[in-house]
Amino acid sequence: MMSGFIDSAIEACLEVRRIVRSDSVGLFHSHERGFGGDVSSGVDLAAESIFFERLSPYGSLFSEESGWMSPRSSVNIILDPIDGSDNFISRFPYYGVSIALEEEGTTTQALVCNLANGDLFIRTPEAYYRSSLDFPALKEEVLSNPFSKIGLFEKSPNHPKLAKKLIDGGLKFRSPGALALSLAYAPYVKYVLFLGTMRSYDIQAGLFLSRHLPTFQNDRFLLIAQDKEVFERLLAIVQKEIF
Repeated sequence: MMSGFIDSAIEACLEVRRIVRSDSVGLFHSHERGFGGDVSSGVDLAAESIFFERLSPYGSLFSEESGWMSPRSSVNIILDPIDGSDNFISRFPYYGVSIALEEEGTTTQALVCNLANGDLFIRTPEAYYRSSLDFPALKEEVLSNPFSKIGLFEKSPNHPKLAKKLIDGGLKFRSPGALALSLAYAPYVKYVLFLGTMRSYDIQAGLFLSRHLPTFQNDRFLLIAQDKEVFERLLAIVQKEIF
């Protein structure tokens, strides 16, 4: 039933990338505050329109910008049309797309695309792989990187005390500002940490992609780490700091 979903999602990503590369001034304009509470930019709305057209045949769309774009059903598509739109507007190359397909309340397929470099991360019931927008037929196994030197601590400026504890503990990090992308790249970094409101369009696809890694999530923070020892160490530090 859903065999064409990923193909359609990739086609939509390609169309969005063409628009992004056009560098049209309208992409950078601010609009009204979207459903998720952030001010929507032109690129957010342009991408959302493309994904709605391409993906609505597969289910009801729930988007960060517009909320439910069609009545909720047994098959839903959870969408962040541009994850990291502030990065795009600032011409910082770390922004993309987050798409999760949910059937009867369970995520069954997910795609996260880094529009800046073309990276695709895809998980279906049959496969989990990395590809690219330029060569989507080429599928690369996603292997954990044991040599990673850094983690990704999204929203770290909002938590200076915790950030200092991690730095003092030798747990280096970056804060690139696109949570869905960071979750997709989790196998390649030492850890991914996020403190704040958990919104489905930010995390659902990325969590599904990296679901094989040690993960902790509650209503206050989210932690993924490929190494169990690092995971337990970080979990203890964060719990001590925020509770």
